[in-house]
Amino acid sequence: QVTLVESGGGLVPPGGSLRLSCKASGRPFNRDTVAWFRQAPGMEREFVAAMFRSSSTASYGDSVKGRFTMSRDNAKNTVYLQMNSLRPEDTAVYSCATNRNLILSSLQLPSQYDYWGQGPQVTVSS
Repeated sequence: QVTLVESGGGLVPPGGSLRLSCKASGRPFNRDTVAWFRQAPGMEREFVAAMFRSSSTASYGDSVKGRFTMSRDNAKNTVYLQMNSLRPEDTAVYSCATNRNLILSSLQLPSQYDYWGQGPQVTVSS
């Protein structure tokens, strides 16, 4: 059993920055695929970023490329999502998710992830 706990959400004006954290407990997840997704009210869950298995290189959704950066600290069993140049359309609940046996072609599919965090709210508004 894996438990994921996110932190770092909040209210930020357009153009601002936030950093989200996702800490795992229950097993080391240095070999797991870890991803961030977001969901705005009335919208489908959207892929934000992911690191495939033990890779330290992240893939990003088109809407966040160049603005968001995902990183991982295996010693702390934690991944981060640094969000810069935030826009009102980035407003959503952000959740991290993990799967040890994910195949690369399923990276952006939320249905393929086994464990999810509760997700902090991120609101971008003036």
